[in-house]
Order: sequence, then structure tokens, then C-alpha cells
Amino acid sequence: MKLLLIGAGNMGLTYTQGMAQSGWFNRKKPMVYDINPQLIARLKKEGTFDVHENLETCLPNADIVFIAVKPYHAEELFTNIRDMINEQQIFVSLMAGVTIDYIKDQMGAKKVVRTMPNLPAKIGKGITSYTASKEVTRIELITVRSLLDTTGESIHVDDETFIDKSTGISGSGPAYVFYFMQSMLEAALKMGFSEHDSKVLVSNTFEGAVELFHQSDLSPTTWMKRVASKGGTTQAALDSMEDNNIKALIEEAAYAAFNRAVELGKENNK
Repeated sequence: MKLLLIGAGNMGLTYTQGMAQSGWFNRKKPMVYDINPQLIARLKKEGTFDVHENLETCLPNADIVFIAVKPYHAEELFTNIRDMINEQQIFVSLMAGVTIDYIKDQMGAKKVVRTMPNLPAKIGKGITSYTASKEVTRIELITVRSLLDTTGESIHVDDETFIDKSTGISGSGPAYVFYFMQSMLEAALKMGFSEHDSKVLVSNTFEGAVELFHQSDLSPTTWMKRVASKGGTTQAALDSMEDNNIKALIEEAAYAAFNRAVELGKENNK
């Protein structure tokens, strides 16, 4: 199996590096194409990938093609590669807001998988939701899922509306966590902790809480009740959050990201 990445930005390289290290390719290097000459030179020097400067030398030979260009470059790319592809190739899109139908129509491809990746894929802790056109066989979809799983975990969703919904939860989600962490860091600094101690307090608190959640079947609500006692310090904090409607604001933020994903899809697929 030969794999090609088109667009060697951060996310594209993250997935391709994970796949390269997985042993899937029997020591064959995944192919990588990009238009940035400085990036091409660096990747050639590193030697991890089979780097190409022209699509003609790599695209016709690929079995699976990951596309990770910016959405506003999609139309030009699709026009350029339309005559180079064949119906048996599988195209996996990492592009936000670009629909399967648009890819099929503009590129002439039949087998298309659309994904929503997220940033923790960079450390092997990513979560990728994906769905596919009906022409992708069950075996092919299992292969794609195995490749996506090299950067963490993946979930198959029934249709593309859930790709947009995933944007509001997992795609944008790491930023929500960082926002909460930053707020706690600033509170710790105001209380007089050093920057180092503030970082240790906050990062280990988040890491420990997530690990507790993973290692049990308890819900977050149950864990909150276990930490909080009536009239205690934790309950005072939770009461403050409830009084300020924090839960509703977080839900509203997730829906704002979801709605924007839908809007971007309409803009990108005109």
C-alpha cells in the first residue's frame, strides 16, 4: 500500500508521521507533496518521507491520499489533480468544512473519507471522527481507521452533520480546556503562587482529573459530588459556577463552533 500526503502543514505531517512510525508500510516511506520549497528541503534532509515536488511523480502511484491543504486552496488543487487520479484511489480529507460531495464533484473522485482531527494527535492522544462516501468498502474503511488510529483514537459517524458537530466538541475542544487552564493559572498567580508552582498545580490537577475519569465508569457529576462536601470549599466554587451559568455558556460556546463549521462548509462548497 502506498500513501501520499498532499499539504505538509502541522496537521498533515502529524498524521503522516504517526502512520510512518506504525509499521503499516513495511519500511516503505509515505510520500509527501508540498509547494513550499523551504519545507520540501527540510523534509528531504530529515529523510522520514519520500518527498516530491511534483504531483505527477507521486499521485498516480498512491493508493490512499491524505489531503491537508487549507480549504481555500482546495478548488485549485482539485482542478490540478482531476486528470491524474483513478477511481480506485481513496482520498482522506483533513480539511475543515469541505464536503464529500464537493470533493467528488470537483475532483472526480468516488472514494472519499472526510475527517475532523484535533490537536492532541501531535502527541498520540488525538481523536478523529470520520465518515465516508458509499463507494468506500468496509475493508477500505477499516484500513483508513487503522491509519487514523496511529495518532490516537477514531470514531465513525453516520453522516457529515456529525463531522461539523465534532468540530464543536473535539476539533475546537482543546482550546476550551486551555481557556479554563489559563483562567486557573491567572487565579493561582493572583493568589501569590510562582509561575512554576502555578503551572504544576493546574496541569497536574487537569491530568489527574482526566485519569480518574478514564479509570472508572463514574460520570463527571458523580466525581464532583465526591470532591465536594456540603458547605465546603469545592461546593462554594461549584455554586459560584452555577450562579454564573458557566455550564450553559460552555454549551453555547460548543454550539457556536458547530454553527461556524456549518457556515464555513457552505462558504467553501459554493
